[in-house]
Amino acid sequence: MLLAKKVRLKPTKAQEQQLWKSVGTARWTYNWTLNRQQENYKQGGTFISNNDLRKEITQLKQTEEFKWLSDVSNNVAKQAVKDACDAYKKFFKGLSKKPKFKSRKKSKLSFYNDTNKLKVKENLVLIEKVGWVRTREQIPMNMKYTNPRISFDNKYWYISVGIEQEFKQGELSDKIIGIDLGIKELAVYSDGQMIKKVQNINKTHVVRKMEKRLRRLQRQVSRKYEMNKEESRFVKTSNLIKIEKQIQHLHRRLTNIRTNHIHQATHAIAIIKPSKVVMEDLNVSRMMKNRHLSKALANQKLSEFIRQMEYKCKKYGIEFIQVDRFYPSSKTCSSCGIMKKDLKLSDRIYSCECGLVIDRDVNASLNLANFGKRTA
Repeated sequence: MLLAKKVRLKPTKAQEQQLWKSVGTARWTYNWTLNRQQENYKQGGTFISNNDLRKEITQLKQTEEFKWLSDVSNNVAKQAVKDACDAYKKFFKGLSKKPKFKSRKKSKLSFYNDTNKLKVKENLVLIEKVGWVRTREQIPMNMKYTNPRISFDNKYWYISVGIEQEFKQGELSDKIIGIDLGIKELAVYSDGQMIKKVQNINKTHVVRKMEKRLRRLQRQVSRKYEMNKEESRFVKTSNLIKIEKQIQHLHRRLTNIRTNHIHQATHAIAIIKPSKVVMEDLNVSRMMKNRHLSKALANQKLSEFIRQMEYKCKKYGIEFIQVDRFYPSSKTCSSCGIMKKDLKLSDRIYSCECGLVIDRDVNASLNLANFGKRTA
């Protein structure tokens, strides 16, 4: 099984400057490729292949204007071209939206390192044209690495590599767990008898206090922009840059707290080692169009929960089932099977004609567990 290993880097100032050059080159090359494809399409040309564009990049390096492209590894630009071409191919196949140009401020700061030239020692990793960089923890040595990427999260540098790993899959229990995701609680899961709830981390005191500070800093930045406005442009002062950096660090910390909470929740379910895990195939992008719930849904990171649950089931040899997104898990009575078609989103308690009165989310998790039993 291919799993990613992400390790924090501890570069020197000179190494960090070289890392920034690589990030800038990767972004420029990606945007250059998108622009080249768009201009070619407007002129009636067919899709330009990845190899042809790579040859053009090699020719650009020989000119005086683009000599700076040679300051970093040639694999950085080559992989950026390939990434842009792959993004267009996915768009043509209907698998993703049309690729956009990468912004210097908003895009993810990352670049590729060649697999064959990546070398690992004890708490050291060799990055092309950067040198031996210290790592916070040890990367497994003498392994075959795939798709090494170096990234920056507005505070630290990281390297992530894919490593093929084998896990001993022990005996599974006969439990079938149904998981219902929501906003009130992150998840409610049941095996037909035991019912457990995973709390919404966004309702805890720590997260609410951080979000309150985030709102205050954002208002502060907005006021400073208005104060420093000169005609039609804004002047960015040192204090403004300092506050924006604090906002970036708060966003980073909030993301890490939420992701860690999901890791703990999915791990707690996976170590039970049930025979099956049943979840709904949620249309999260469609749900996000509801402006009253979009912020709460985004903070819950439901897609990330499903992704983590799926790969952890594969890791332990658990069968992972996703029912159809139109399956009426909330509207169906888990006791008698009658469907309540007039159930509203505001109805948090499910009341059935058979006398069953139960929490809506618990009822949905029981129905999902029952679905897994029927497909056994």
